[in-house]
Amino acid sequence: MVNTLSILGSTGSIGTQALDVARKLNLNICALTAYSNIDILEQQVRAFKPALAVVFSQEKAEELKIKIADTSTKVLWGMDGLIEASVIDSADMVLNSLVGMVGLTPTLSAINSGKDVALANKETLVAGGSLVMDAVKRNNVHMYPVDSEHSAIFQCLQGMNNKKELKKLILTASGGPFFGKTENDLKDVTVKEALNHPNWSMGAKITIDSATMMNKGLEIIEASWLFDMPEDKIDVVVHRESIVHSMIQFVDNSVIAQLGLPDMRIPIQYAITYPNRFESPVDELDLTEITNLSFCKPDYKTFKCLKSCKEAINMGGNAPAIANGANEVANKFFRDGKIKFLEIGDLVYEALHNVKKNEIKRVEDVLNADKSARQYVYDAVK
Repeated sequence: MVNTLSILGSTGSIGTQALDVARKLNLNICALTAYSNIDILEQQVRAFKPALAVVFSQEKAEELKIKIADTSTKVLWGMDGLIEASVIDSADMVLNSLVGMVGLTPTLSAINSGKDVALANKETLVAGGSLVMDAVKRNNVHMYPVDSEHSAIFQCLQGMNNKKELKKLILTASGGPFFGKTENDLKDVTVKEALNHPNWSMGAKITIDSATMMNKGLEIIEASWLFDMPEDKIDVVVHRESIVHSMIQFVDNSVIAQLGLPDMRIPIQYAITYPNRFESPVDELDLTEITNLSFCKPDYKTFKCLKSCKEAINMGGNAPAIANGANEVANKFFRDGKIKFLEIGDLVYEALHNVKKNEIKRVEDVLNADKSARQYVYDAVK
């Protein structure tokens, strides 16, 4: 089992829950990183005594240095700091819970330095899937999924004898706060309404992605890379209760599912302790208290982001990076009140079909596609 963790994005929802798990398992923490929340990061540094703390903002990093001057923790900033946290010698595993494309380079750095990675930064595989999975194979390391859906599939696959037995993957989606709504219903929804997720506690960007179902679209792409499955063998079903976290179907049409309460500490702990299981940090699932488990088809017409992601993976090359980059900007514009909710899906679709497509051969190809997609959305909104 892992003894020492480096956690990228430690002040966010996944990062703080990962520290809960680390505390329970009595793990060492050698590096912690945050975007700008130095108040929480200071508390974490004092609690876990890492060798390294990284803040993306240089100004905030200087503030943190002053706050923790009485500790032995070294403070760095920016991408160089993130990379150092991802390759730090003492880490057995790097848990990447960064949000957005910023997670790609640290993930590749960790892999290329021989580290196993617990991945909660889906954009890494969405935008740079071929590069990342090639690096995993080349360096003979492991990548363990932290997303609840991919963890569920990973767990279900443990009983598979041969991949030829596998018929398809079935990702479950909560449907977010707008399940069953039509385009007309969603014309004027507010940011507050979109952030009101019925089941999960997540960061703002991911919660909006859940409301647009972009999150599920990104997960289709991620699953395709993680489990080497084509898009047409990955289904999505809306499961409002968020008890069944995902399923697999075998060629004999048997379906295996993984169930549990909607709490991210379960998949976080499994990624860290695989192949072993330890006492759960989460309450037991009492099946007798569940009155209903429902499954519905997703609405691809209303939720254009989901449709765009399926198209992107079939286009291949830099198309997924384009869809992801466009969404990151559109999502932020909506949260800032600059566009309406439905415009997120429109902008992602338009960028996907208008930004130049290229093959991905190196990291720069991914970054250029991301930059072009972002610029397209900036120009369209301007």
